[in-house]
Amino acid sequence: MSEEKNRYFTVTDNSGKTLEYEILFTFDSEETGKSYIVFTDNSLDEDGSIITYAATYDKNGETLALQDIKTDKEWDLIEHLLSSIEEASE
Repeated sequence: MSEEKNRYFTVTDNSGKTLEYEILFTFDSEETGKSYIVFTDNSLDEDGSIITYAATYDKNGETLALQDIKTDKEWDLIEHLLSSIEEASE
């Protein structure tokens, strides 16, 4: 499988519609012991910023099974990382 193809995944929502997402990056946290994925459908919010999503996943699983992020501590970790990336790109 090509690197370009590995950057995208699809899911089927509850209404049967297939949605495609682009993987922005993945990372592991020693603090939580979990693997995270940050992704987007490249839609924009009302401010013109790209909407991003995040979830945990089992990087050793045969399929990409996303799990909800359940704690404020995890969200803080992701938001801090996103802010750092945004600052570095300016």
